[in-house]
Amino acid sequence: MRKQLKAREIMSAGVQCVDEQQSLADAAEMMRDLAVGCLPICGSDNRLKGLITDRDIVVKCVAEGHDPAGMKAGELGSQLHWIDAEADATEALETMERHQIKRLPVIDVRNDHRLVGMITEANLAKNLSDEQIAEFAARVYAAAH
Repeated sequence: MRKQLKAREIMSAGVQCVDEQQSLADAAEMMRDLAVGCLPICGSDNRLKGLITDRDIVVKCVAEGHDPAGMKAGELGSQLHWIDAEADATEALETMERHQIKRLPVIDVRNDHRLVGMITEANLAKNLSDEQIAEFAARVYAAAH
């Protein structure tokens, strides 16, 4: 990855949030319609509150016998890690490796801390060297098993 790249230059923009008061059924429908496996959770103040994955819905709701239509997205938000849009892209990679995460919200701290995008594995793959991709995979996937 070239040093001059910023997080905002490698992220996917136009990320849609699920409101923390919306149901997990709503979140699942949004994921289907957007063809994504993860959604940011935003509050009524339009600020990032967490992330929810399709796996969260299956494991923490459905498999536990809960009704996705009756459970709110805000109840399942996982631990939140994010990066400033102006941060170096290598910092995004390091953050994802350190926390063993595959998606990283990008926040514009100069614009009222608004969510402006998401960095995913696909974004990294387009901007990393083969060596960096191998190191990322080893750190994020090998440690998960």
